[in-house]
Amino acid sequence: MLGGCISVKAPDKPIVIELNINIKQEVVYRLAADAAQTIDKNAGIF
Repeated sequence: MLGGCISVKAPDKPIVIELNINIKQEVVYRLAADAAQTIDKNAGIF
């Protein structure tokens, strides 16, 4: 049998994980729902 040596070495630089989270769609949806409720409550103004 062949014997082997496994070497585990930490990287020199830190691992960087970039998270780009898009929350625009949720915010727009909530604003649209809120605007619809406001228009319904104040139909005479619009």
